[in-house]
Formats: sequence, C-alpha cells, structure tokens
Amino acid sequence: MKSRMRFSVLASGSSGNAFYVETDNAKILIDAGLSCRNIVRRLEQVGLHAEELDALIITHEHADHIKGAGPLSRRFNLPIYLNRKTLERGRRILGNLASPVIIRTGQSMTINDVNIDTFTKCHDAADPFGVIISFNGARIALATDLGRSTRLVEDRLKGCQALIIEFNYDQIMLDEGPYPLDLKKRIKGADGHLSNRQGADILGAVTHKNLKFVMLAHLSETNNYPTKAYKEAEDVLKKHGPVDARILISQQDEPSPVIEL
Repeated sequence: MKSRMRFSVLASGSSGNAFYVETDNAKILIDAGLSCRNIVRRLEQVGLHAEELDALIITHEHADHIKGAGPLSRRFNLPIYLNRKTLERGRRILGNLASPVIIRTGQSMTINDVNIDTFTKCHDAADPFGVIISFNGARIALATDLGRSTRLVEDRLKGCQALIIEFNYDQIMLDEGPYPLDLKKRIKGADGHLSNRQGADILGAVTHKNLKFVMLAHLSETNNYPTKAYKEAEDVLKKHGPVDARILISQQDEPSPVIEL
C-alpha cells in the first residue's frame, strides 16, 4: 500500500497557531503558539504523543506562533528549525532551545522522508516564511499570516492538493468593528492579514482540478464569521476551480480532523 501524508490544524487564530503533518516515517509540528501542555493535549487528541515528534518548524516570531516552542524543545529535546532573524527577535519568548537548527528563508530541506520548501511572505515580522510540505507526490501549502499575495506566493501554492490559507477578516466587519484605528490599519496593511476576499483571490489564482482540500485558517473571532469565509471560498471554487474540493474551517479551540492525502 502506498504510504500517505496526513495533517491536522491543531489551532488557528490570534490566540495560538499550530499545524501537524505526518507520514509513516516523519512527525512534524509547524509553529507552537499554544502552551506546551495544550499542544501536548491537542496532539493526543489526534493520536500522537509529543515525544514522537521529529521536528518543529517556526515560521515567524510572533507569540501566537512560538509560545510553546521553547518548553517543547527543552522537554522533548526537539530540534527546532527557524531562521536567524526569527531566533534573534523571538529569543525572549523562546528562551534556551535544546536543538536549534538555523535555516534560510527560501531553503529546502528534508526531514526523514518529507521535503520542506520555505518561501518568503509579506507580514510584519522579522523574516517570515510560508511552507510547502511534499511527500510521495502530494503537496500541502501553509500560507497564513500574510498581508498580500505576491507572484512568488501564488507560484509556490500552485499544484498543491491541500491548501491551508488565511481568511482572516470580513472587510465590512473590520471597518465597523470595535478595534482601534491603528490596529485596523495594521490588519488591512500590506504586511498584515488577508481578508476573505483576498484569500479567495489567491484561491482562484491557484486552484486546479486535483485540489482536494481547502482549509480556511486564522479567522478572526471579532471581525469574521465562518459562514462568510466559507461562502467566499465556495464561490471562487465554483467560478474558477473544482467544485468537489472540500472546504474546511480551522478552529482556535480544537484540532481539525486528521486529513489524509
């Protein structure tokens, strides 16, 4: 039987982000924005013990992506892959790391039998990157925490069977909502977050007949409704792509189902 890749979004949102992917020979966590205890618990919910992890990859230094990284590293002697600017900017939260592995944004690497490609993205962090995970011909893209699309982002996302893509806010809800003006400007800025419409535009640009799963991620609990995000994604798939691609919405408070490619 052909070995397959499986993944789950353990948490997604401004209170913490973590993504898990596995094959028969590799178990990888991408970002650790919850407490160590909470990440251990959510891994158990998808059938994994944290001591089985082979690696943790950090995409950028914001607290909702690194809160539990240091404790996980020290408790489980876990290798952490991150670029130098992320390490330097996040050192106060990260603390001492058991096994840091410094990589360059844009670098490709292999962890056991999984290939990881990184690509630069526009976000207000020191040196943030997106991730493409490849195994046995299957490709998953993780593209959250970016303020705008670029030709590079869309080039990397093309050909993936699963997309985890940001649908952070509804434009009207953000404009009319309770956030202070400077925070609204930051969210809508070129280095902020993607609106439902912007996420849908990227989805329309990269959809193809072999796209199987679209996971809408990093939804704002204040400035968005899952139904609004879902409708934007559904409409663009009907217009540009395969209507049979399954749309899912990640949660802040519980992991997604484990999805197999």
